[in-house]
Amino acid sequence: MKNIEPASLDRDAVMALRDERIDWRFKGMPAKLFGTRVVDAVNAGLDLFNDDFVGPLVVLDEPALEHNLRTMATWCKRHGLALAPHGKTTMSPQLFARQLDHGAWAITAANISQLRVYRAFGVSRVLMANQLVDPAAIRWLTGELDRDPGFSFSCFVDSVAGVGRMTDVLASHPSVRGRPIDVMVELGGAGGRTGARGLAAAVEVAEAVMASPALRLVGVAGYETALVRGASPEDLAKVDAYLSDIRELVLRLAEGGHFVDLGTEPIRVTAGGSAYFDQVAAAFTQTWPAGLHVLGILRSGCYLTHDDGLYRRLSPFGREHRMEGGTPFRPAIHAWAQISSHPEPALALLTMGRRDVPFDQDLPEPQFRRRNGGVTVPLIQSRVTALNDQHAFLAVGEEDRVEVGEWVRFGLSHPCTTFDKWPLIPVVNGTRVVDLVRTFF
Repeated sequence: MKNIEPASLDRDAVMALRDERIDWRFKGMPAKLFGTRVVDAVNAGLDLFNDDFVGPLVVLDEPALEHNLRTMATWCKRHGLALAPHGKTTMSPQLFARQLDHGAWAITAANISQLRVYRAFGVSRVLMANQLVDPAAIRWLTGELDRDPGFSFSCFVDSVAGVGRMTDVLASHPSVRGRPIDVMVELGGAGGRTGARGLAAAVEVAEAVMASPALRLVGVAGYETALVRGASPEDLAKVDAYLSDIRELVLRLAEGGHFVDLGTEPIRVTAGGSAYFDQVAAAFTQTWPAGLHVLGILRSGCYLTHDDGLYRRLSPFGREHRMEGGTPFRPAIHAWAQISSHPEPALALLTMGRRDVPFDQDLPEPQFRRRNGGVTVPLIQSRVTALNDQHAFLAVGEEDRVEVGEWVRFGLSHPCTTFDKWPLIPVVNGTRVVDLVRTFF
């Protein structure tokens, strides 16, 4: 059906990124590449360790990326779900293009600045997983909707006040084409993030939307990861209960005629970070009442790279999952740093710190060292104990040995706080650079 076809983007604009010239703005790049176009650097077939890249470096693993893209796309298709991956994870139009190539229905945004990046590269369908109450942002969005009839946008609403604010701004800045803004009622939970607290409050928000001449109600939304942080039986049960409430809200609003303006379009119901999307699928693919056409949409973003920490513990394709089909995701994002100091037998310092790698969920995980000649040796007992701005403290295990100047590869936790530190990231197959990915934060 047309309304569940993959979104599109401006391929020419994405390809134009390959004409950008490499220079001092992009850390880690070889000085010999300064002034060289990205496309020419990629075509040179550079080696990460023999062509003067400087540490630290964050890299993406091409085989793992492709595996994760295919795994998620196949799994969503098998379960009849649309995927609107959250673009905030990477903010990379090149990676958006690959997600769309694998059938992504939309790209999710968190705020208007992210949306502006998406639109600069022509993303045709965007789901904004947030409320939109800023008058300047609403006016810009209206202009963008008028400028491009093919642009599809929807956002969340969670209060009567928010609906009223949007309506007032749109009344003073009406759409030239008369297009309403599509919105989804967000259901929250006690102690969670945004979202109407309780079904009754959510219905009130929906009724306010129905009364607004400038808005159109297209579905229901939620974010289960705002309510739990683990994978205990109690956590998983809480997620299931919350998703059951989202289903109930869809049914109440449908029975109340709140989706009358949709015509033949499906009702949209969306949830799903990267931790509990198996449960989201289970809830949204249960049989709906006859005649009720519902499109379930996942917003997972970190599946693309997975990780060696948070999502290794929580992702359904990291931990044991409850839905059949699919193979485990592979970690596709790593950091390389050199040992710059070894002042004590059990302490080494590396050229990598908070400015380079994430530390909000877990510290980087040392995996192996690269000796002269390219031989890699696993690090069995070593661990990172602390990060400064530009240094990592490595507690060297008794069974491990490291030397000044050696490279160490680290697994990372939480890709969402990694990409923002790197405007140009090498994509590697082994140690050969096969692409350079641009990010916009």
